[in-house]
Amino acid sequence: MSHILAIDQGTTSSRAILFDAALQVVASAQEEFPQIYPQPGWVEHDPADLWSTVAATARAAVERAQLGAEDITAIGITNQRETTLVWDRETGQPIYNAIVWQDRRTADTCEALKAARHEPLITARTGLLLDPYFSGTKLKWLLDHVEGARARAEAGQLCFGTVDSFLIWKLTGGRAHVTDATNAARTMLYDIRRGEWDAEICGLLGVPLAMLPEVKDCAAEFGMARADLFGREIPILGVAGDQQAATVGQACFSPGMMKSTYGTGCFALLNTGAERVESRNRLLTTIAYRLDGEVTYALEGSIFIAGAVVQWLRDGLKIIREAKETQPLAESADAAQDVVLVPAFTGLGAPYWRPESRGAIYGLTRNSGPAELARAALESVGYQTRDLLEAMRADWAAAGHAAAEGVLRVDGGMSASDWAMQFLSDIIGAPVDRPQVRETTALGAAWLAGMRAGIYAGPEAFGKDWALERRFEPAMDEATRQAKYARWGRAVQATMAV
Repeated sequence: MSHILAIDQGTTSSRAILFDAALQVVASAQEEFPQIYPQPGWVEHDPADLWSTVAATARAAVERAQLGAEDITAIGITNQRETTLVWDRETGQPIYNAIVWQDRRTADTCEALKAARHEPLITARTGLLLDPYFSGTKLKWLLDHVEGARARAEAGQLCFGTVDSFLIWKLTGGRAHVTDATNAARTMLYDIRRGEWDAEICGLLGVPLAMLPEVKDCAAEFGMARADLFGREIPILGVAGDQQAATVGQACFSPGMMKSTYGTGCFALLNTGAERVESRNRLLTTIAYRLDGEVTYALEGSIFIAGAVVQWLRDGLKIIREAKETQPLAESADAAQDVVLVPAFTGLGAPYWRPESRGAIYGLTRNSGPAELARAALESVGYQTRDLLEAMRADWAAAGHAAAEGVLRVDGGMSASDWAMQFLSDIIGAPVDRPQVRETTALGAAWLAGMRAGIYAGPEAFGKDWALERRFEPAMDEATRQAKYARWGRAVQATMAV
């Protein structure tokens, strides 16, 4: 038994990756699933799709590796965060679709809570802002709008969970209702100072404490995957939300280290060590990971639309067939045109937090076409990342620390684009490091499980093994950099004014 099965359940697809004893990828499988948009600003998933794609890809990865269950030491899980599910404790049947992290249906609830001046309390305890992004108000919506849900919840008949909890419940056949500290920290119901569910906030939102899962370290015993799935019971020993798993996978174990992951959205984290740095720039204070009961905190900036803007080019505008077509299009764009795309399809995330905003394009001319739109789409990710990094560095300095590390480690699907990563380096004016293993989210989950199982070394040795594939250095002159970023700033302000 020398392999770890990493389950990576994302927003648009589920993946399973098998790692060997040297943390090298042996086999993988991936499957997309439909997105459900019942109304503008609403985003849902069918829970059956989440489970079926996870089960199918996990089995497929094992088969492709030509391994048996006896070759798998443990399972690690990483998942899209904040997405909210409620299911029946006896039958395991969800009471409604999963409400996705991108969903904005609870914007009015958040505004009412702000008006009642509850945000300072929530931020002080959870490190989060009052925004529809987080699980708490989604859970309140489910209890308020699904017939009989609140009575059933108060009677102890319903379970709440983020995607990790739901998957563990399914994997263990309902024997484990658990989560880890990083996922709990994204619910807006968890006190990250004391490391426990907050009864006062739960009461404020009408959430019965009996619905909530047990919270564990990121490397812990989460239960046993049932024998009928793989041929024998396999322990689940590692769990972390996707961005925290990527932080681990990028070996950002020292305070001041930064990483940015480019998936459906973009999420930048700055390791702040044992210190909870309170943001003055509307970033989030969150848990990076919890090992052996010791919490490491982070500042996080969240962009809702990154890789999803490329999907929009493909599925919405239909100007590309595959994501990789964006790079040659961007390279061929007319340099004289300054098209700016603000991809606020589901609102603006950090540091703006404007859920009501919607996407906009500026600078169109008669000659603007697919190439200019592709370039603007890729550039929007770089601009948004700079927004986050400037806020992070300001918060880190305000907390009395020397400048955060200048290098940004990147991963995720969009990091494969040399053009996008070069523009990112140019616009932030700092080096961008891309690792040899870009599947850092799955890598982080695998390492957590394997470390717990005793087949992988600890953080220090793991960090030394981190390997660079390519460094991108800034090549843009300062005047151009500042002019382009100023144009982006004006576009964002105009978008928020609509």
